[in-house]
Amino acid sequence: MSEQTAVDATRRTRLANERTFLAWWRTALGTLGLAVGVGKILPEVTEGDHWPYVALGLVLAVTGALLAGLGWWRHRTVEHALTGGEEVVPPAWLIATLSLVLSVAGFAIALIVVAT
Repeated sequence: MSEQTAVDATRRTRLANERTFLAWWRTALGTLGLAVGVGKILPEVTEGDHWPYVALGLVLAVTGALLAGLGWWRHRTVEHALTGGEEVVPPAWLIATLSLVLSVAGFAIALIVVAT
């Protein structure tokens, strides 16, 4: 592999890492927007108990904040790997935890929608 090819590959990987970072942020912003909608707006327009909406909004807000932080961490980790050459694999516990939290939040939203 020529030196120019290696430079181009690193450049493409850095650009891909930047796009992935922005995807983490888009997801975090979407989750935060959903948190506002579920936790603040829905209780104002529904009757009955408001605490399920507020609790679910809080879970979504914390998840959105964690997604933003994890996006930064992932970006930094990949950049570090590019300079050192080692492979970066996201921890399985991280993917499983995020999936679990969002799945539980999704089921909670479904239950709230059906129950009201």
